[in-house]
Amino acid sequence: MTVQLGMPLLPSSTRAATVDRPAFEGLRDRYGRVATDLRLSLTDKCNLRCSYCMPADGLPWLAKQAVLTADEILRLVRIGVDRLGVRELRLTGGEPLVRADVVEIVAGLRQAHPELPIALTTNAVGLDAKAAPLKAAGLSRVNISLDTLHPETFAQLTRRPFFDRVLAGIEAADAAGLGPIKINSVLMRGINDGDGADLLAWCLERGYELRFIEQMPLDADHGWTREGTVTASEMRERLSARFRLSPDPRARDGAPAERFEVRLPGTDDVLGIVGIIASVTEPFCADCKRTRITAEGKVMNCLFSHEETDLRDLMRGGADDDDIAARWQDAMWLKPRAHGMGHVGLGAADFVQPDRSMSAIGG
Repeated sequence: MTVQLGMPLLPSSTRAATVDRPAFEGLRDRYGRVATDLRLSLTDKCNLRCSYCMPADGLPWLAKQAVLTADEILRLVRIGVDRLGVRELRLTGGEPLVRADVVEIVAGLRQAHPELPIALTTNAVGLDAKAAPLKAAGLSRVNISLDTLHPETFAQLTRRPFFDRVLAGIEAADAAGLGPIKINSVLMRGINDGDGADLLAWCLERGYELRFIEQMPLDADHGWTREGTVTASEMRERLSARFRLSPDPRARDGAPAERFEVRLPGTDDVLGIVGIIASVTEPFCADCKRTRITAEGKVMNCLFSHEETDLRDLMRGGADDDDIAARWQDAMWLKPRAHGMGHVGLGAADFVQPDRSMSAIGG
């Protein structure tokens, strides 16, 4: 049996056709994947200008009235959790800490969902002042971006001299108990690709889980190339010159990072875990469990999708929860097989980079 949803069509630039799909529960797609991990962006604004994400002069920010309100965020999460099987929530950006009501949003989410894991991805600028309030509000943990331990390299990558502020934010998150703290690092060829082992040692000493991320074609300058990408294979090779890596025996269970236990050569003691997210060279699209909502309330069923489904205007137009849930299911049913296409292939001849950069999508 199929259900023909009677919601009005979105403009052709956003969604081209009526969706005819089987009736089901949750956020299922045509390939049998079920999304249970919600990434929800609080803002497109950011206080850094990382070269793998944003142009030096920044981007034209969304108008305030275009961004989801706190009440709209709470409503969408409630629909996701209560009706559609969402089991994990990550608040993203942009930089979510630049949103003045971030603590209040977390508190509202925690009150509504006492058992829901709520994480936040941040560059940690300003986290020194907000870590304790966020923990008190109910935030579970943080993912923090840090690509190098050298202030000069940090300034080159981010185009901002905020290295000390990031370290202060990491220390405050640790002191507040926002763990396990995960550090996200993008290695850029010729800039910080030699910093990986030192960064891993620094994280191991502090009990943080480092996750290296292959640079993806989501930069606003569209300067990404497959040849310029520091690959997962290269990362493992460089780390293995100093550490012994062995696969983490725990099941990956759809997680984007392939995890490795870290030991010193010739020893058996596990020092910690390192993860590698190889979206480019070792994609994991077949096991993807993520659904994304942008800061202005549009569902992106794939990080590289060229289609978006608007939930914000649906809410503001008076739609009930059933209508919103059905539209969200519609969007996820049409999720592409991989990389916004019918096949895996970042860097392939037919791959077209999305118009949005990572900051405008929400990681």
